[in-house]
Amino acid sequence: MQQEFDLSSYDYFLPPENIAQHPADARENSKLLILNRKTGKRSHSKFKNIVELLNPGDLLVVNNTRVFPARLHGQKESGGKVEVFLLSYPVETTTDTADIRAEVTSLIKSSKRPKPGTTLFLGPDISAKVLQLLDGGKVKIELHYARDKSLAELLETHGQVPLPPYISRKEGSTSDDKERYQTVYARTPGAVAAPTAGLHFSEDLLLEIRNKEVNFTAITLHVGHGTFAPVRCEDIRNHKIHREHVSVSQETAELINETKKRGGKIWAVGTTTVRTLEFMAEKEGEVLAGDDWCGLYIMPGYNFKVIDNLITNFHLPESSLLFLVSALCGRKTLMEAYQDAITQGYRFYSYGDAMAVCDAP
Repeated sequence: MQQEFDLSSYDYFLPPENIAQHPADARENSKLLILNRKTGKRSHSKFKNIVELLNPGDLLVVNNTRVFPARLHGQKESGGKVEVFLLSYPVETTTDTADIRAEVTSLIKSSKRPKPGTTLFLGPDISAKVLQLLDGGKVKIELHYARDKSLAELLETHGQVPLPPYISRKEGSTSDDKERYQTVYARTPGAVAAPTAGLHFSEDLLLEIRNKEVNFTAITLHVGHGTFAPVRCEDIRNHKIHREHVSVSQETAELINETKKRGGKIWAVGTTTVRTLEFMAEKEGEVLAGDDWCGLYIMPGYNFKVIDNLITNFHLPESSLLFLVSALCGRKTLMEAYQDAITQGYRFYSYGDAMAVCDAP
């Protein structure tokens, strides 16, 4: 059992060519590895065939967070270049001045770390004042902008979609990423990374799923920068996981609880949805509505109370997301499936292919 908690047990070698740098030509055209979480049996398909695994009366639960353009480029007062990465959606502060102000914690990339009081020019109509230097290289800043434009408009104009570090392109993010690094059901801005399992669903595929009398509902978890934080503890039980804001509506909570009572399966789309539902559930498995900060850490040995099946992407070696999926199907079974996927030429990570970890054959 100790091996289940050794960080090195979750390591694997991924050839660089298996890291997806661009999305598939169409969302539902990604590959799908189907893994029976009880028997370990594997089969290979296309994501558009996910509908065949779902049964009438099942419930598909997705994360409807929306990635906002969190990466801004500008200049310091000295003229030097600066890059600002907003770690959460800025919170506007009440002010009697002519402009609007919004505070946010960020990461700043420049030749020299700017001191408190420094002004950063991020566009003709938006600037930032450095308020405080924080631990871990983080910086608290205050955005300043005129009242004639909303913050959402300014971020859309001047910001870029913050693609993960393993997507390495000379041109950086493109206009296509604004659409493809976003689920078709994204609604609530606040994430700095996409809940990538949901990127495979198109409007047509969702319609096909609904026509099969499979129900659909959404929670919100704003994916934070901490999702990329490496695990540094050799015993994974000592890792401290990040916290992210979650929201579950009363309607969603009731639909989940009703589905479970009548024997329908709960399909979670993405590890963020899993964490949200399990976090918002009581010991008996009843999901509660509300808003909170989720710091639930799921690893082997965890007893799932709500979800039955999981749709997910392929995750980084030695990551907390691997631990979560292992808790559902077993570490050995999962690592064997990953090796199979690599051999079969699956594309990994955010723009890569998908897995269905379920009790289907």
